[in-house]
Amino acid sequence: MKGSFWGGWAAMLLASYVLPVHAQSLAGVWQGVEDEFDKKEYCPSVLRIQQRAGDDLFGVLYQQAGAQGGVSVTFQMEGVPTPAGLTLTHVRKLNETGRSFFRYWCAGSITFTYDAPQEKLTGHATYDPQGECSTGEFTFYRIRLKSAATVPAGALSTLRISGRDLRWYADAELKQPVATGNTYATRLSKTTTFYLRQGYFPTAESPVVPITIRVSGTARGPATELVAAPAPAPLALLAPVAIAPTPLPPLRLMALPPAALPALSATPAVLPTVLFRVATAELLPAARPALDQLAAELKSRPGLRLRIAGHTDKVGESTKNQLLSEQRAEAVKNYLVQAGVAAGRLSTVGYGDTQPLYPSPDARNRRVAVAEVP
Repeated sequence: MKGSFWGGWAAMLLASYVLPVHAQSLAGVWQGVEDEFDKKEYCPSVLRIQQRAGDDLFGVLYQQAGAQGGVSVTFQMEGVPTPAGLTLTHVRKLNETGRSFFRYWCAGSITFTYDAPQEKLTGHATYDPQGECSTGEFTFYRIRLKSAATVPAGALSTLRISGRDLRWYADAELKQPVATGNTYATRLSKTTTFYLRQGYFPTAESPVVPITIRVSGTARGPATELVAAPAPAPLALLAPVAIAPTPLPPLRLMALPPAALPALSATPAVLPTVLFRVATAELLPAARPALDQLAAELKSRPGLRLRIAGHTDKVGESTKNQLLSEQRAEAVKNYLVQAGVAAGRLSTVGYGDTQPLYPSPDARNRRVAVAEVP
């Protein structure tokens, strides 16, 4: 929603839902802007969408006023798929910075149309009447692998990924740039994870998206190493909106740490890449390497027993979060059992939303930790 600066406070509207089912999953992280061509009041935005039970969708929408981010808001969103895309409504504010009597954020409902080849969402917002709130136009893009997920070892392969103004990195800290743009021709000798970020209206909340390319077979001749390219120029930002920024720290919603399996001990250790989809116990694909490594460690140490602790973010009802944390711990246990670890060596516990590690909402709070037990 567009930030308007003439007075009042945010209004919220819960729209009635329609129930058509959309065949394409729109879950994921979308980056873009509201009112791209309004140079005075454009709003860089990040939209996170997850699937709940049935057809219901759950989301978090972050927006900031202009390029600087001193004035920002984070909304909880809910909605459903439509034949052309999806519809989302604003439920409540989760966070707001730069608030004053003369600033408010519009709220209502947004209808999105999905362009599958481009992984693009085009949205039209209809806002609850308040001050200058009326309509708004959104454009979002999603980072997604469009070429084969498995390539032959040592062969020249062109990787294609959707998004706008893409930057490719070899590490999650974004210190080793390797390419720019939507394609990258490379030879891989082993399974490799690239970390990508869009430069299209970037914000402090712009996600880093890991894309893993698996390698089949054995390379002939010398292996080709991944070489870092020269660092790209800093992401260009549009001219800032003419407001005084408030020196408040921005939220950190989705910055993911690098994959690593911490040393196992009696002290609980967080598995940093073992994360879950919002409001579910469904493991994200990035969790598999760490869990496979953990399973291998357990099988190499037959006497080792673990307690698996599940956690949730502080979004939603505490009673539901408690149950969800227990289900997340069970999901990890089930994964390890399927990998060949005896169920009797694993116990689970859930702590709900009582032990967040980061300000909510943050994907890293939807986590598990493991500890050795006698």
